[in-house]
Amino acid sequence: MTMDRSVNLSGSGPPETILGPEPAEADDLLGIAAQLQVPDRRAAVAAVVTRWPRHLGAWVLLGDLGRDTIESYASYRVAYHRGLDTLRQSGWRGSGYVRWDHPTNRGFLSAVAGLARTAGEIGETDEEERCELFLRQLDPAWPPVDAPSAGPG
Repeated sequence: MTMDRSVNLSGSGPPETILGPEPAEADDLLGIAAQLQVPDRRAAVAAVVTRWPRHLGAWVLLGDLGRDTIESYASYRVAYHRGLDTLRQSGWRGSGYVRWDHPTNRGFLSAVAGLARTAGEIGETDEEERCELFLRQLDPAWPPVDAPSAGPG
């Protein structure tokens, strides 16, 4: 994994981490998957996850396409943990900004939002609250207008 990601360490505030892009081929296949009917779409997204198991956006899409709340919760949780690993590999040290304004950060932030939502749906209110607080710590402007919030679509 290359370390070409940006971490801003200016003295004017907390550091900001910007994740690197996902593989273009994987993103292209996810774009194709989006055009399919839901059962086929889920299988196509699962194929991307199988080939690129660190692709955060693919895990989030798999969560969005979950056949029930628990399946969605599990996919968002995997995306969240994969995202924490990616953040750490990108120089994040457990604090600092990871803003929605940077498109490459959206997979991770979407994972946290999906995890918060599904945790609430299964009665894990403490996890839901921790995730919501974490989102506001990562991006004080949370939630942006175009952020995921309504769930699977």
